[in-house]
Amino acid sequence: MILTIDIGNSNIVLGGVRENEIAFEARLRTEVTKTSDQYCVDLKILLDVYGVSPEEIEGSIISSVVPQVLNSFQTAVKKLTGKTSLVVGPGLKTGLDIRLENPGQTGADLVVADVAALREHKPPLIVIDMGTATTMSVLDQNGAHIGGCIIPGVRISMDALTERTALLPGLQLDQPKRAIGRNTVDAMRSGIMMGTACMLDGMIERMEQELGGKTTVVATGGIAKFIVPLCKTPVIYDKDLLIKGLAALYRDNKRK
Repeated sequence: MILTIDIGNSNIVLGGVRENEIAFEARLRTEVTKTSDQYCVDLKILLDVYGVSPEEIEGSIISSVVPQVLNSFQTAVKKLTGKTSLVVGPGLKTGLDIRLENPGQTGADLVVADVAALREHKPPLIVIDMGTATTMSVLDQNGAHIGGCIIPGVRISMDALTERTALLPGLQLDQPKRAIGRNTVDAMRSGIMMGTACMLDGMIERMEQELGGKTTVVATGGIAKFIVPLCKTPVIYDKDLLIKGLAALYRDNKRK
């Protein structure tokens, strides 16, 4: 079994991949103050829950946008499995053509999502990852990563709205029934969720205009499942995109 690990700002998403099939997916909260021993215990308990022994892990691969946690989690995996993880970054072959002013600044999670999307869909592509931040990556007709945008995430927007306005309550990410909210909660839910969907529709339209043609749009991330149904643009939701991408990169680099 391959253990895939994506360390995000809010959550660590783990996947167990056995013979190209995802055996399990789980989440841990990202905590920068945790030690490698604490993460090792968390990982051991999580594997026990899914009936996986450390001896079954043939290898692992990590992508991370939180440098403080990367080292701790690498060490935790080494302590538990006895094996050193591959890390998405300099030295790892991805096959992705990144045409940016500074390719080295491209987030590991963006690279992984792009790699996975290109394996399942024909470019040009727009790849959306909705987590703490919402990112949109653009792949041209040749599959090259030519840029994108970074937008405050849905929860960041929601938290900012409720924390900075004394009279506005907190709310759950339930699907709004209508654009015109008839009470405060419905108005907030409409603004945050439908507003985000409209933003995605608008950004996709502008990106396609700059590309000069239509694209296939793929979305992933924990919040995407709430927003994608509200979009007018056809969007393919793939909750396992990062796990697939990490597993593919692991196999490719191990073969090499």
